[in-house]
Amino acid sequence: MKVIIINGSPRVNGLTASVLHSVEKKLNEGGVQTEFYDLVRMNMAHCMGCCSCYKTGSCCIHDDAEMLSELIREADGLVLGSPTYASNVSGLMKVLIDRGHFVIEQLLLDKKCVTVATGENYGNKDALKVLDNLVLYSGGQLCDHVALKAPFNDVEGAGERVEKVSSRAAKRMLSSFRAGRKPLAQRVYHFVVFRFGIKPFVLKKGDKYQGVVDRWKEA
Repeated sequence: MKVIIINGSPRVNGLTASVLHSVEKKLNEGGVQTEFYDLVRMNMAHCMGCCSCYKTGSCCIHDDAEMLSELIREADGLVLGSPTYASNVSGLMKVLIDRGHFVIEQLLLDKKCVTVATGENYGNKDALKVLDNLVLYSGGQLCDHVALKAPFNDVEGAGERVEKVSSRAAKRMLSSFRAGRKPLAQRVYHFVVFRFGIKPFVLKKGDKYQGVVDRWKEA
């Protein structure tokens, strides 16, 4: 099994990274191969809204966003983490979401996923909801989600809670790999979103979304 772990914080040693590295360690101990990426180290341009990816299946901008998208596509699972900025995910994470072929192309179909949002106040729950919806709308299985409330960048002070939530998240992801299929409630939820929302919208677009249909066939 292979899991991609993505840190959406500009701080490579901050609280979000601390949780993600702890999850990484525990997944490795469980026999899962992982690859860790800090988005701040990636070369990612902003989405231009040209929609060429929907027609061709790939972005016209060839940079690290496309590389990450392909790695996620080939992996068995994904862990996404972001700090909370203005009750939302970081700008880095938003660029990846915009560029990553997630929802319409169903990038996460049946992949095991964990989401992490850190922050000083309850806005982290809003950021977490963005990541949770991304997983569910994109066809993934949400194994666990973590909303860690702690003072700004207090890695040392949050150490005990980091250990607790990362252990739970890794344990649930490992259990999901062993169990196979996603829970019934999530299967029904995704069926409704895809069958009555995404699919008819795409098919109505015809050739303009041919790249999306081709990606579905390859999944």
